[in-house]
Order: sequence, then C-alpha cells, then structure tokens
Amino acid sequence: MKVCLVSLGCARNRVDSEVMLGLLGQAGFEFTAFPGEAEVIIVNTCAFIGPARAESAETIEEHVRWKEEGRCRVLLAAGCLPQREGAGLTRQFPGLDGLLGTGQYGQVVETIRAALEGAAPSLPGPPGYLFQAAPPRLVTTGVAAYVKLAEGCSRGCTFCAIPRLRGPMRSRRPEAVVAEARTLVELGVRELVLVGQETTAYGADLQPAASLAELLEELGDVNPDGWIRALYGHPDGITEALLAVLAGGPPLCRYLDVPFQHVSPSVLRRMGRRGDPHDFLTRLAGWRRAVPGLTLRTTFITGFPGETDEDFALLREFVREAAIDHVGVFTYSREPGTPAADLPGQLPAAIAEERRGVLLGEQRAIARRLGAGRVGSSEVVLLERTTRYGWRGRTERDAPEVDGVVRVRGESDGALVGRFVTVPITGSGPYYLEARLR
Repeated sequence: MKVCLVSLGCARNRVDSEVMLGLLGQAGFEFTAFPGEAEVIIVNTCAFIGPARAESAETIEEHVRWKEEGRCRVLLAAGCLPQREGAGLTRQFPGLDGLLGTGQYGQVVETIRAALEGAAPSLPGPPGYLFQAAPPRLVTTGVAAYVKLAEGCSRGCTFCAIPRLRGPMRSRRPEAVVAEARTLVELGVRELVLVGQETTAYGADLQPAASLAELLEELGDVNPDGWIRALYGHPDGITEALLAVLAGGPPLCRYLDVPFQHVSPSVLRRMGRRGDPHDFLTRLAGWRRAVPGLTLRTTFITGFPGETDEDFALLREFVREAAIDHVGVFTYSREPGTPAADLPGQLPAAIAEERRGVLLGEQRAIARRLGAGRVGSSEVVLLERTTRYGWRGRTERDAPEVDGVVRVRGESDGALVGRFVTVPITGSGPYYLEARLR
C-alpha cells in the first residue's frame, strides 16, 4: 500500500514527518511523492500562526479531491491543526478519515488500519508525545538532518500557542539523542541540526539535569568530521559554557540562532519577555568576543499590540546597529486563546506588513554588505546537490533551508555531494555567495 505524506511548517514538523515515514516503512508501506498514486495520504499540518493554518486547510482541501478522483482510501490530518481544532476539523473536512494530534505520531500505523476498517476518527489526546529511544526515521533532507532535542515549551510568551499545541517542555535523555545522531551519521548525514521549541533550555527538566553545552560536546565525538549546529535558542539561555564549547569550532558550528522578537522594553513586557536595545547590543558584543567568527541569526515580530512608531524606530535602529548576519521578520498573528489576543492596541495588518518590509529592506542592505566582505576569502562549503552550473552548498555560517547558499561553479559531479571542499569566494549577493571549484 502506497503512502504520500505532505509535511508543512517548520523543521520540528519535518522530524515528526520523518518518524511517521520510518514507522510506516517498518510496517511494510511503500511511498510515493504523487498523491494520485497513493492509497493513503497524510497531511502533517502547522497551526502556529494564521497563515500557517490557512495553508494547512488549503492543503487538506486539495487532497480531499484525491479521494474522489484518485486511488486514495484513507486521508489523515496530523500535527498542530488537529490538535488545535479537534472534531471541528472533521466537520470542516468530512473527507478526513483520521486525526493524529501532536501526541499521536507514534500511532500512525494503527490509525491507518483502523480507518481502513471503517472506524470513525478519534479525537487527539493531550500533547504528551516524546520519543526517548532513537525513533525509526526516513531522512528526507539530504546531507543534513534535524534532530529533535525536546518537545513543547514552558516559556509562556503571550503571543505563542505552542504550549497549548505541544505541551510543556519535555527533554529527551542525552543518550537517546546521541544514539539517534550516531544512526544518522552512519546513514551518511554530514550535518546534525538540533531543534526544539527552545534548545538552550534543553535538559533543565531532566534528573539529573543536562545542558545543551554538554550535549554538543558529546555529539562532537559522534560526528567529528561533519557539522553540528543548534537552532531556536533564547537570549537568556546563552551561557558561558555554551559559548566556550562553540568557540572550539568544527565540528560545532560557530552559530547562534537567538530570536529576540523585539527590542522595545514596553513591547517585550507585553510579550512576556524582557530586554532592551542596550542589553541586547551588550550581549551580542559579548557573544562575538567569546566566539571569534560567530554567525548570528534572529527573528523579530512587527505589529505586536500597542507597538508605537517610537517602538518600531527602536527596532529599526537596532537592526542597523547590530548588523546581525541573518534576520527573519514575521508580522504579528492574533492567535485565539493566547494572552496577546486580548491585549488592547491591536494594529491593522497593513501597518505590520509595512513595518516588516522596512526591516527586511534594512537587513537586505546589511546582508549585501556582509556578503561583499567575504569576496576574496576561501571558505569551507558542504556540497548539498548538483546544479546546472556545478553545485549548491552552504558554509558553516548558513543553516539549511533558512539562510544563504553558495553557488559553486565547476564540472558537476554527483560523487562530490556530501563532501566538504575549500573554495575561493568570487562573488556575492544579499543571500548567496559565488565560488569556483577547480
């Protein structure tokens, strides 16, 4: 029986999708990328913000048609949207045969079999899912693979629905993470990308407690000839121990992903966070001193309730002064059930979009300047795939899927995919570098 799985949303969702594929493969299912060929279709949804919910709903609706026009016998919705909507989702889409909430990924095989026998969709249970052992996985991301350190979040930002959708933070045991990483490296993965709702809080809930710094050191022994990087940190979680580990360099990438979300003290207070421009600039300077060659990534939210012109001016000036390597900008999404949804001063979407565009314009100029400064240097590049001009790859400074790429020119050779090569940087754009492999 053939399965088509559509994975939406973030890297953490991708891991859940790969675990489901691994379980299905163990059970004897085959896979296809074409829904018209599939007897089972699974849409692993995202419901973090409004646009993500809309995309998930559109994707489900699109695949409902394959039950009418194709070979599909079972259509499942998985992930955050079923967790959020429950029975309402089956009322909206009567063609759905089953729901898998964020606590039920491990039940995918049983859910399909029950649907084939005509069982009505069951409602998602509480979000308590966490694979402690190394789960079966079908890696879909090539030479880089995501490794989930934990599930859920206990931070309590007022704009965020994750605690309701995914539950409180629950860390995997270090030995489970290390075992999974070892398996991935044995399969040929060259870069391990650690993910979670807040990776810098990893291990604080365990007995005995663990830490991201300690885990990175262990993983360095597992993947000594590759790269290891962590995404989704928190400003308050960047410790001296973590910086010291990163400063050691490869296989640990000198890279920090630390979403600030905003810099205005009043906006941050309403977000349930803390900080100000001076505090964040001081931290950035300290991190850069502690880790020479450090690359930084962050994200901001524009249009948060009550954000004034003065608040936005602070944020815009911070972006200019901080000169962070990679910046993502999201417009505020009013999420039902979150404290921020009830705050006064809700702003029109047009203002949030306009401010987002301004910030992205500022960052584009910074990225162009930083890229131009690398022309003439030689850098190590991980070749990820062949192209018509040679290869596409990334440097240590670029996380997969969200940061820049390197266009490496040369006589294309698939045997080099997955190799680390040192190449001269010959050109640049705002979000890419050019290089040549002789």
